[in-house]
Amino acid sequence: MTARVLVVDDTRTNVKLLETRLSAEYFDVLTAESGPEALDICARNACDIVLLDVMMPGMDGFEVCRRLKTEPMTAHIPVVMVTALDQPRDRLRGLDAGADDFLTKPVDDVALISRVRSLVRLKSITDELRMRAMASRDYGFGDPLALATAETGQNARILLVEDRAITADRLAAALAPYHRVDVEPDPGQALQRAPEENYDVILVSLNLAGFDGLRLCSQLRSLDRTRNAAVLMLAEADDKGRILRGLDIGVHDYLMRPVDRNELVARVRSQVRRKRFADRLRDSVEASMALAITDPLTGLHNRRYLDAHLASLFADAARRARPLSLLVLDLDRFKRINDTYGHDAGDEVLREFATRVRLHTRGIDVVARFGGEELVVVVPDASLDGARAIAERIRERIESQPFAVHSGTRTVPVTVSIGVASLQGADAGPVDLLKRADLALYRAKEEGRNRVVALAA
Repeated sequence: MTARVLVVDDTRTNVKLLETRLSAEYFDVLTAESGPEALDICARNACDIVLLDVMMPGMDGFEVCRRLKTEPMTAHIPVVMVTALDQPRDRLRGLDAGADDFLTKPVDDVALISRVRSLVRLKSITDELRMRAMASRDYGFGDPLALATAETGQNARILLVEDRAITADRLAAALAPYHRVDVEPDPGQALQRAPEENYDVILVSLNLAGFDGLRLCSQLRSLDRTRNAAVLMLAEADDKGRILRGLDIGVHDYLMRPVDRNELVARVRSQVRRKRFADRLRDSVEASMALAITDPLTGLHNRRYLDAHLASLFADAARRARPLSLLVLDLDRFKRINDTYGHDAGDEVLREFATRVRLHTRGIDVVARFGGEELVVVVPDASLDGARAIAERIRERIESQPFAVHSGTRTVPVTVSIGVASLQGADAGPVDLLKRADLALYRAKEEGRNRVVALAA
């Protein structure tokens, strides 16, 4: 996996050393000698990951990291601090600034390449979400990047998989003031609980008795319902090879024993923020996609969705020689309702119309607003007679009870005319089916309204 790596260090020798190591692994390397220069490169979206020296004149690495992580347009860029500082307080300061990891000088080549690859892989997923989420701003959701960046990383659901009771109690106590923590000593039970409980972070001991903790991490990363949870490894000092393997299979982070309480809290907070950042973007994408295919007034599918889905259902029914029917529904004299009671009342009628139609259709049926007061219902695996029966039930339900308007203070009698048609061998496409149903609707209107007409040919 290639990526653009920004190396930030004011010592030219250090820059050349990292550049040589990374270039040998086919990474594209950019360099900067100061914090402001690094911020400018990141603002131009010119890099995928930052290797950041801590000790620099003017603006140190902590400040550079803090600025990157609080700016919505750069918060998603992974930052690895490369430093000679190895005290817990220094690591904590970097984590508080938003750093994704630390590499201590002299930098181990295997750890460097493994960590860069792992973080770049995670970023590539976020990049896809960011690109799609930006479109949601056009739907009035606000700036999804700003909303995601504002996440505090608190009040998360944490699963701790640790079979050493004393250790588990100590770690849970450290996290309990900030999160809800569940402890599970049995890895088999943990694998059953995790998909059901929607955890934000799962901490896994690599040294579980009689079980390979790394295998559990791999399973958690592969399951659909736990794939988006952040997974952290709890490792011993001699677990270096397993840590690198874990990062390679997609584990997000790790903690070395003995676990520093403050570092545990900081790393979990960082992973919660990253996970929720991605969740926010994902929700924004899903919401914008839903709006793109949903009629905002009735909540039904819109014409765009109908056109695409009807074509698919038509092709499938024709291929399998299965029945497919279509209903076109139009409220009778709807203009009179708007003129008499106002357009707000008309909107109330349309919403209730959509609700009643949905109540008398199946989950597999497609119900869409075709335009104005006209709805279309696509009924798979239904013959003409079966579709006519469905249409008649809907017609009766519309007529049987007046529609409430003006917030329930008045009622309006409403009826509907429905045209029905079914797939025929001569149909070249869904347009033919739609035309026959529309013609049937026209005849229902001509014959006095408030009726169902089905065309056999």
